[in-house]
Amino acid sequence: MPRSHVIRERIEERENLFLSPGATRAAASRGRLVDEPPDPCRTVFQRDRDRILHSKAFRRLKRKTQVFLAPSGDHYRTRLTHTLEVSQIARSIARALFLNEDLVEAISLGHDLGHTPFGHAGERVLDRLVPGGFRHYEQSLRVVDLLESRSAGPGLNLTHETRDGILYHSAAKTLLYGNLPQNGPHTLEGMVVGIADAIGYITHDIDDALRAGVITLESLPRDAIEVLGNTHSQRIETMVMAVIEGSSEHEIGIVPEIREAMVTLRDHMYTKVYPCEAIDREIRRAERVLAELFEYLVEHPTREILEEMDHTGDSLVRTTADFVAGMTDEYAMQLYQELLLPHPWKG
Repeated sequence: MPRSHVIRERIEERENLFLSPGATRAAASRGRLVDEPPDPCRTVFQRDRDRILHSKAFRRLKRKTQVFLAPSGDHYRTRLTHTLEVSQIARSIARALFLNEDLVEAISLGHDLGHTPFGHAGERVLDRLVPGGFRHYEQSLRVVDLLESRSAGPGLNLTHETRDGILYHSAAKTLLYGNLPQNGPHTLEGMVVGIADAIGYITHDIDDALRAGVITLESLPRDAIEVLGNTHSQRIETMVMAVIEGSSEHEIGIVPEIREAMVTLRDHMYTKVYPCEAIDREIRRAERVLAELFEYLVEHPTREILEEMDHTGDSLVRTTADFVAGMTDEYAMQLYQELLLPHPWKG
């Protein structure tokens, strides 16, 4: 047997020896949509991670909004830096609980691939205009299953476990309210990514809002801050430890006192910070831009949209939604200007 195959088998053997009883083993994966020969030295979840990392959709996350639209400052989060922070938080939890870090990393890196330009503002626009609605987690699965491509064919052909974690990561946030999700994720690793996503945005959105001068530390709920910590790093550490200490070998949970403080802080962000005038003003503009751009492209489809229709066999509206959802903030604004604003007369 080639030595490279021995490497993969040793990794799988190590997983069997050291992972928690409830962890997901790569060797026990339910497989891919299309069967493939095993990789010489990587497990199936390592392979998933690498395919996501090298995808075009992943690279575009660097120019997609997290909270502040197309921020000019170097230190505001984008959808890419959010994704990397979620991956770091999720891996810290997974390592402490002896779960499969490679699966956690693959799900983390892929969980927001379907996010629109302008963050949740763009998602709301497409949800209103696309028949059947639009949800970023479903679009993320569509990206990895169909819209990305490899030399072997359409889609990244990821494992069932990674796809499940991407699709259901938002459902895991019900843990914040003390409830187990009803329809997945179906692995502990997927649950960890869902709660790491919440930890990520609760903490870094506060950090960005403080930097922007939209809020002050004193304006945050004092009872929650006293429990979670006064600094960004203290709050992350407190929340991560609450998940580690609140979980067991077969279930992910959060220490109740910390969970309640997390909910208080999250609800404060949604009721006081995200709707504030400085953010909401730009969000309303972004929603208008994206709605007009989508409607124009449905009436005047580009060559790229028509070619993608031939490729997927989907309707014009569905293909236009894919095209718009894949845009970066900058490209959406550039295309809007090109297609919908008057151009100076050059003679």
